[in-house]
Amino acid sequence: MTDLIQGLNLSVVQWALIALSGLLIGMSKVGVPGVSQVVIPLLAMSFGGKQSTGVLLPILMMADVFAVAYYRRHAEWKYLVQILPWAFAGLLIALWIGNLVNDEQFKSLIAILVFLSVGLMLWKDARKGEQLIPKGWWFAAFMGMLGGFATMIGNVAGPVFAIYLLSMRLPKNSFIGTSAWFFLILNFSKFPLQYFVWKNIAPDVLLTDLMALPAIALGALSGIKLVKILPEKVYRTAVIIITVLSAFLLLI
Repeated sequence: MTDLIQGLNLSVVQWALIALSGLLIGMSKVGVPGVSQVVIPLLAMSFGGKQSTGVLLPILMMADVFAVAYYRRHAEWKYLVQILPWAFAGLLIALWIGNLVNDEQFKSLIAILVFLSVGLMLWKDARKGEQLIPKGWWFAAFMGMLGGFATMIGNVAGPVFAIYLLSMRLPKNSFIGTSAWFFLILNFSKFPLQYFVWKNIAPDVLLTDLMALPAIALGALSGIKLVKILPEKVYRTAVIIITVLSAFLLLI
């Protein structure tokens, strides 16, 4: 194991972060919302801003395949058609900006998007049960571009897309299934952009992330059980506190 770590130029801490990323992302895909937010600033601190998005993306792609395989029949494609073109526009804007900033500025962008993500999570929780979310085309355009930008820069588009779907009043399975397809499409679209334009995904990264597959599966199984026994407020409070503290460290 030590020789492998040295061959891929990763420290034990970085290997542990990759395993943790797989575990938490696997949990988030089966109904433990927001828990994967914790690893985003931690990876950025360990690997660097832009490089961390390349490390995380293949893990997200593998987890998306798990999610779509389970919820593939529950997607509401008419809502995806409304938002995906705008999300692709957000991706391209983020791709351009990502080439203009240095790594410290990139980490600051990630931190800002993490704060925005947590703010949207809290706002959504505070407005639960209230119908205060608009439905006009401009709302799909705004949320799509914001979500595309956020997922390209920091992989933090989850709360953005969740708020968009809340405005459509989808039942639980349709909500999860539509989200699963949305992120699979976006993440697989991001891969060639990051590989060929940002050049932050190398063969070694793919090999490393492949080793996170057991952690993803374990996270999915653990998440199914965790949802049943752990009060939602407990884990969401812990996730928000850890995520905010980690994002603050990115700005120091």
